[in-house]
Amino acid sequence: MQDRHLYEYATIRVVPRVEREEFLNVGVVVFCKKEKYLQVRYEVDSEKLHMLCKDLDLDQLGKNLESFEKICLGSKDGGPIAQMDIPSRFRWLTAIRSSVIQTSRPHPGLCFDLDKTLDRLFSELVL
Repeated sequence: MQDRHLYEYATIRVVPRVEREEFLNVGVVVFCKKEKYLQVRYEVDSEKLHMLCKDLDLDQLGKNLESFEKICLGSKDGGPIAQMDIPSRFRWLTAIRSSVIQTSRPHPGLCFDLDKTLDRLFSELVL
């Protein structure tokens, strides 16, 4: 019988005007320490974001999300945070911050397939 994996996930949010605290879910990050798994999936809906903030710089937002992804994946061009171990990168990505890109608090779960869980969470929380 296949073991279930204990994982954590957080929703990635874009908060165009942090003072208003309005946000749009744009992605999900999933972490499993035992499997050394840290993956992210995101999609930006520019129309919805422009409804919240007409002057949001979508190019800069895209660059910031790419940096988020590079850190998650441990890319060599992701800077010093991307070179940390997987649990430290997840904790850094999900740290509370007051910026345009924020995450929800991490939530735990159990699953058999981490990739399918990432797909499901992305579908439920973002699409």
